[in-house]
Amino acid sequence: MLDCTGGELTPRVPDGAGDQMTTGRHLPQRFRCLDFQPPQTGTQMSYPTPRRRPRNLARIAVAVACASVMTFSGLPVLTGAEAAPKAKRCDEMYGVRGDPARPGGLPADNTIRREADWDEYEFDNPRQAMDGLTLPSDPAERTKFLDEIGEDSSRYKEGDPKRVYATYNNNQKNGTRPFAGTFDEWLNEVYIENYARNRRGAAFTAKIVRDLNLVGPDWLCEEYILDKDGKTIRKYDAANHRTKEFVEFKSGGAHDTSQPPKDRVVLKDPRYQDYKLRYAFGQEQEPKTRTAVRNLGADIGNDAQGRPRVTTYEHRSTAVVRYTPGPHSRYDSTLNAKPGVNQGSRGGGNDMINRSAPNPETARQQIERARQLDTTGQRVRGPGGVDFSTLELRFVGAPVKGEGLDYSFSAKKMPDPDTNPGAGGKEKAELVSDSFFTWLALTPDKFWVNLNPDQPDKIMDDRFGETDAGRVLLEADLDMKHDFAQTMNPSTDRGARFWDSLSRVDGRPCLHSIRNWIVPQPAQVREQDGGIYILDAPLKVNSVPQEVNTPVPGGTCDLTKAQIEHNQNLVNTMILPEVEKKINNHAAYADLRRVYTSRVAAEWIRLQDAEKATDYRAIINSNEVSRWPIRGAKWDKNETWQRYLKSFKEGDYSFEREYGGRVYVYTVGGVDFSQAPKKNITKSEFTTAHPHLPRTTQTSVKAMTDDAETKNILYLGGNTTVKASRGGGATPEPPSNDGGSGGGLPITGDSLPIGLVLTFAAALIAVGSGMLWWTRRRRRFQS
Repeated sequence: MLDCTGGELTPRVPDGAGDQMTTGRHLPQRFRCLDFQPPQTGTQMSYPTPRRRPRNLARIAVAVACASVMTFSGLPVLTGAEAAPKAKRCDEMYGVRGDPARPGGLPADNTIRREADWDEYEFDNPRQAMDGLTLPSDPAERTKFLDEIGEDSSRYKEGDPKRVYATYNNNQKNGTRPFAGTFDEWLNEVYIENYARNRRGAAFTAKIVRDLNLVGPDWLCEEYILDKDGKTIRKYDAANHRTKEFVEFKSGGAHDTSQPPKDRVVLKDPRYQDYKLRYAFGQEQEPKTRTAVRNLGADIGNDAQGRPRVTTYEHRSTAVVRYTPGPHSRYDSTLNAKPGVNQGSRGGGNDMINRSAPNPETARQQIERARQLDTTGQRVRGPGGVDFSTLELRFVGAPVKGEGLDYSFSAKKMPDPDTNPGAGGKEKAELVSDSFFTWLALTPDKFWVNLNPDQPDKIMDDRFGETDAGRVLLEADLDMKHDFAQTMNPSTDRGARFWDSLSRVDGRPCLHSIRNWIVPQPAQVREQDGGIYILDAPLKVNSVPQEVNTPVPGGTCDLTKAQIEHNQNLVNTMILPEVEKKINNHAAYADLRRVYTSRVAAEWIRLQDAEKATDYRAIINSNEVSRWPIRGAKWDKNETWQRYLKSFKEGDYSFEREYGGRVYVYTVGGVDFSQAPKKNITKSEFTTAHPHLPRTTQTSVKAMTDDAETKNILYLGGNTTVKASRGGGATPEPPSNDGGSGGGLPITGDSLPIGLVLTFAAALIAVGSGMLWWTRRRRRFQS
């Protein structure tokens, strides 16, 4: 519906949309309505004759202009027997310059853009600067706060936080389907994201038109396909009738489920039996999208030359939002030495992490809301597509005093986020950042833990025991001891061979007591571009014989020096490699790997600060860690030691074989991160092995992006001192609505009848004509 109130044309948008829900959001100036006021009774109206005709003609012109804009501005369409809007040249629609004599096209086969060409594009979304808004936590205060602001967002300008609150208030009170999540979730998933979809989609379309040179009179955008009765079957984002192809653009990797059935109708129509359909994505296709397009292609088949008529092309590009952070933005403490009011860390990584659901159940709810809000398949990968359990710090930039530094994390992709979305990003990012500061604040001689039944007073440094980094190391040490014992379990083939090969005493295998502890191997790094790339940070397990005084179950056995050496060699060759593999790859040790990469980064910051003062100088070696205490459940190092002691005294397990008695397993050990060795690879080695990593890292500071070198890896980061985003040129104006609940560009669903659009146009023309008639009638009356 349209509402002409307050001198503006105002569309009514669905409940839950990103702006005023009942009266809608004001359209741009080109949609201004006629300001018609009838004469008041008893008032003498006098207009100079020479001005009457120009004014009347101007009013008619305004009405016609409004009608024209509404008719041809790309509003979503449904089926209708009236003539569809005429397609426009793509280069003219998106202001792209190219050589019309040499137009380009999309690849003929299913393909992905060359990794060396992956890049980014910008789009405007000023609402991103509002992502720090909150509501009072007390229900009564929250209600009072919202009541004072009211429900009419049109009273407030864009950029005013009251506009946000009024929009939310109206949706919750008057919407047919109030938002089920929290205000923060609504703010990010609806208010900000719905507004972004149109602009992101327009920017991607303009980019692909420019990159592939889709210029000239043959490349048309917004092409409507009608049936024999003149009703719309499908609207394609682009078409070329000379080369006989239709194109559908998606800035992400999803699809509109309503489109493939319409594609079948079009491609099986005799008029288009020689046409091809190209789906062009900006990201890797989601599993469901890949399946849907593959099924469509199998149904449509090949052309006369045996080539598939339905193909996909992934024009990999990262969308970077352009906005200016302000007083209503969210600022984080990630790696930030001096967080404060209206300052701190921001970036694409921070946005993903803050939007990440805390657990799998809430993540599934988030994914379901995203599906409901994105009916056109224009969403890009969100936090549910990130496996935050694998989050690790991979780059820190130059720590210039007063200017902050860039940073970047890596994380694996979730294989199927629709059914198993990622969660817990904030918890993991906090562990990375907190441990980074712990490694800076404490002196390195404190970076050890020790589980030894004879040394309950030497578990770990007391201050280190107050941090999550210390907790992670001690828990990992205990886990390692359990895994060491399980790896030699005789119920497995490896364990059986191990025990059968040990030295024997009185016919039974006898294993000496062992000390195992985790230490870093040299981290592979590259110091370049003013920072350090952490390429690999492996860990290893050291193992040596060690006697203990604490009694063990089953007693001890006396071994000669040669027998001990024989046994230890078996441990080193048969058991340790498996334990090391688990420590470096298994999810159980992910937190240990996470805090260690932070250790590598912190050590590099120490070295930079030693040469020139940085923002971290006051923290380094201060031995003050109260700002980064243990988060979550209460933890006590002594409780962990008691669990270890119980395991040591009773054994992780015992077993009986043909040896004539019971055999127990017991070990001591620790973790020692007091050293952080590294190997700085050469520039030639780095360029050969990681040619795209600098570009990926630079992009990740602004927006989460794919790793061009490893298919299942994402990079996401930020900057510790936020910078206002800048870029050249404005985002092309999208030919669709402005941040409604469906969002997306181009909207190729059929959502508004052409007849209705033309009816609006006719109505506006009638208004203009009526005004002219009224003016002439008044003139006759006055004369």
